[in-house]
Amino acid sequence: MANINLLTATAFGEILCLSKRQIFRLDSSGKIPAPIRINGAVRWRQTDIERWVSMGCPDRKTFEVMNGGE
Repeated sequence: MANINLLTATAFGEILCLSKRQIFRLDSSGKIPAPIRINGAVRWRQTDIERWVSMGCPDRKTFEVMNGGE
């Protein structure tokens, strides 16, 4: 099984210099990539975040289209 790094809202916020609360607000408004949910825990794939930043941080719908609909 591949090693997939998952980020918490706090870790994601540290990358963007934002608080955990701001990350959840951005998630609710569709401005960051969609998280995955594992037994109620909310996490983001590190590879998705790196790709999203390299694309210039587009909104979620634009990111999904640019990312091939993943």
